[in-house]
Amino acid sequence: MRKNIGWSVMTILSLLIVLVVSRYLTLNPEMYFPEQRAVYLANQTAVILHVIGGILALGLGPWQFLVRLREKRPSVHRWVGRIYLLGVLVGGLAGLYMSTFAYTGIVATLGFATLAVLWLGSGFMALRDIRQGNVDAHRRWMVRNFALTFAAVTLRLEMPFLTMAFGGEVGYMIVAWSCWLPNLLVVEWWMRRQSATALQPATS
Repeated sequence: MRKNIGWSVMTILSLLIVLVVSRYLTLNPEMYFPEQRAVYLANQTAVILHVIGGILALGLGPWQFLVRLREKRPSVHRWVGRIYLLGVLVGGLAGLYMSTFAYTGIVATLGFATLAVLWLGSGFMALRDIRQGNVDAHRRWMVRNFALTFAAVTLRLEMPFLTMAFGGEVGYMIVAWSCWLPNLLVVEWWMRRQSATALQPATS
């Protein structure tokens, strides 16, 4: 029951953010927040590529966690995974480029650049391991990767509260790190806990 509820909440939030960010595809400058409007207009191709890649990853990612899909439709799981990783590649490279123009400067730039590098790196590791037939390692890397993909959700959940607490500029510098670092720490803790549980001897 907990797993079903957790998956449902994750999926609903992911799809809601997909709908929210899809507005950028209209190319309407009013969709950009004022402080970065000029930067986004000057780099609109990178912005759109980042949005498209993010939409693919965030929209497809939750379905890859469905055991029934993996077991009964493995070919569908593989093709969805390929498209997902393509989204990560496109979104990650564009995001890494756009991080150099991050609002508020170096702190936010480093936060978003680190996110992009880890997003790309974990996607590469997941692809490498599945090609080598290491399914368990592949799944672990994909869990890490989607935790980073989910930063698109946590950023938008956190930003209003951080803005109220610290102001727009400081809040943005914080969210550049807090949108993904806690996600990654939580999944690492969860995977270690799962491994420790699996290694415990059976008791009567």
